[in-house]
Amino acid sequence: MIATLLFAVFAVLMVIGVPVCVALGVAGTLAIVLSNQDVAWFGLLAVPQNFYAGLAKYPLLAIPMFVLVGSIFDRSGVARRLVDLAISIVGRGPGMLPLVAIAVAMFLGGISGSGPACAAAVGAVMITAMSRAGYPAPFSASVVAAGAATDILIPPSIAFIIYSVLVPGASVPALFAAGMVPGLLAGFALIVPAVWLARKHKMGMLEAHLPRPPFWASLRQASWGLAAPVLILGGMRLGWFTPTEAAVVAVFYGLFVGMCIHRTIQVRDLFGILREAAELSAVIMLVVALAGIFAWALSTLSIIDPITHAIVNSGLGEWGVLALLIVLLMTMGMFLDGISIFLIFVPLLMPIANAYGWDPVWFGVILTLKVALGQFTPPLAVNLMVSCRIARVPMESTIPWVLWMLGAMFLVLVAVLVFPQLALWLPHRLGY
Repeated sequence: MIATLLFAVFAVLMVIGVPVCVALGVAGTLAIVLSNQDVAWFGLLAVPQNFYAGLAKYPLLAIPMFVLVGSIFDRSGVARRLVDLAISIVGRGPGMLPLVAIAVAMFLGGISGSGPACAAAVGAVMITAMSRAGYPAPFSASVVAAGAATDILIPPSIAFIIYSVLVPGASVPALFAAGMVPGLLAGFALIVPAVWLARKHKMGMLEAHLPRPPFWASLRQASWGLAAPVLILGGMRLGWFTPTEAAVVAVFYGLFVGMCIHRTIQVRDLFGILREAAELSAVIMLVVALAGIFAWALSTLSIIDPITHAIVNSGLGEWGVLALLIVLLMTMGMFLDGISIFLIFVPLLMPIANAYGWDPVWFGVILTLKVALGQFTPPLAVNLMVSCRIARVPMESTIPWVLWMLGAMFLVLVAVLVFPQLALWLPHRLGY
């Protein structure tokens, strides 16, 4: 009865528009009170204890830093310089700007690890450029939102950090390595429908008449941005610093590039950058902390074991259960953000994964691919919200274009399901 009430209260609060973190905290606290009627203070002392326990994890220190990195590189002008370099390489013509938008978004994934931050940085440059070349604004917003979704797969990734905290058997370096190949495949898969749609509908007819930036000058301008993922990922691989320390190094590197090299960031801009990063980090960390209360209520009420037993013995088989989980998470992804999905469902799903002997690193990549799909799946798609705001178009206008890109990334999800080595080859090769 109390278990049913836990999920019912959470669902009702979400439907009436209560923030996810508050809904998690209220539902979890109510369940704790109702299940501890004969205990002093109704067991409420567990609430602050689990609130703190949800945050007191060393890997979580990387999240505010990577969020700050995204804000810094958004303001530093790196995205614009990378766009110029990409255009100088691929040239001008119908479909080339969408290709450039996705390629630059993939590259920025190796710096910030945040989809919305990437959508803001790339969208600020590419949506205007694509509009000038004759691309419809809804199409441009769809391309930018889809390309930015690869950011949580290509390391460093905030989603992988959250998953590693929830699943001790999956280390951050192993997850970062496992996400590289699927992330690249997802980006290439998105390029195909983006270029095909542009040419089929004769978009961007003015693009061929726009000037092509000189290659060597563009390379020189973009070199500092190109060096960022090499520093971050190479430093971690060589053992110079941990993922958390890498995030701090990236912050200072971004400030150096923005303030001393490109000089696009002034001292007076720092307060706005820090405030923006602090607000977004606070939202993420509050969800993490209050989800700890919800997860503790789940474990205390012994909900997880009966659900695991029922699913494993449902007769669906391993592939049937995988299909069921994908449908469930795809549905949830339309309404919840990725971090909330991880915090709510990973404690429920890991016992199922353990029962079938699924590799926790591979399973983390599968869940993250699903989260990436959710980042540009209406009606609640954080990347799409950002790009639509920049393009000044309603989200529903992007649906005819977004569906094609969702289908392309879904094929990558199926490929990683069928061929687990697409995710596991690189971490095994690197010895993780």
